[in-house]
Amino acid sequence: MIYKAIGLFNRNKIFNIILFGIYSFFLLLTTLNAQVIKLGTLAPKGSPWYNALKETGQEWAKLSNGKVRLRIYPGGVAGDDPDMIRKMRIGQLHAAALTTSGMGFIYPDITAITFPNNIKTNEELEFVIKKAGPYFEEQIWKKGFKVLSWNNAGWVHFFSKNPVITPDDMKKQKLFFWGSETLYEEALKKAGFHPVPLSVTDLMPGLRTGLVNAFAATPQVSLAFQWYSLAKNMCGLRWQPLPGIIVMSKRAWNRIPKNLQPQLIESMNKFSSRLWSEIADLEEESIAAMKKHGLKVNEISGDAANEWQNIVKEKLFPVFLGHRFSKEAFDKVQNALEEYRKINN
Repeated sequence: MIYKAIGLFNRNKIFNIILFGIYSFFLLLTTLNAQVIKLGTLAPKGSPWYNALKETGQEWAKLSNGKVRLRIYPGGVAGDDPDMIRKMRIGQLHAAALTTSGMGFIYPDITAITFPNNIKTNEELEFVIKKAGPYFEEQIWKKGFKVLSWNNAGWVHFFSKNPVITPDDMKKQKLFFWGSETLYEEALKKAGFHPVPLSVTDLMPGLRTGLVNAFAATPQVSLAFQWYSLAKNMCGLRWQPLPGIIVMSKRAWNRIPKNLQPQLIESMNKFSSRLWSEIADLEEESIAAMKKHGLKVNEISGDAANEWQNIVKEKLFPVFLGHRFSKEAFDKVQNALEEYRKINN
């Protein structure tokens, strides 16, 4: 009797082991068959943008029953925007969260949205993207990339070791210049500024060594990367908005089952919309946090604001229009902007 019981126990044990092995095998097959989307971003771990992407990835896995998984490479480990674009083109990355400045390496006309001192408020920016966004998305698709979502990284301000209020103050600084866009660089030089081209990952070392002593960034990004700790003056001027775009290579997007594509975009937009609604609070919180550690915000007068506007109008706009972005793209932005101001004024 005892031997029979032992035999039955052993048979059940063996049967359970076999069942577990079969389950593990099919689980392994599911994992192996999952499409892993490698997404690069400059946003560091713990930042609102990283957290939103992480939540998106969790929801993508649920929506697709594990068939689509998002693997995030945060904090610039995949390089800055030009590096991530290059890696998407050769298949090392599949997607990236890019600024519109970085997106300009794929489709230069996108920079019409961020032309300095043009769009003034979050509400104007949101309206312009709603109206002109589909046009830009269509053009980006022609360049080989699918726009998954638009988001807002905040407003670019000038940070510097010495106070900057007027354009003449900035002309005395060594201004960090992201990337290698010679047209913009030359325009800044002709306007009397001193841009120093560097990769974004070289900004902190550049500030430490004195290679640069000023940079343009949003308060949120300046705080997240701790750049402000070496440049504790912030100009009160909102230089330009910094919308972001999450894109995926067309090749990777076309591999995702078509029935899942709308669900994944809706999921991405849900988290981006939440960030959009929080951006103003995030900016205020970031500035307050930096002030506690010595940041000084230098407000500008109406006269100083006019000086900046004149620099933009007389020195930058003639160079940008027709070269950095087309008249057609700029007109799309301006038409939307004028429509918003007409409705709300």
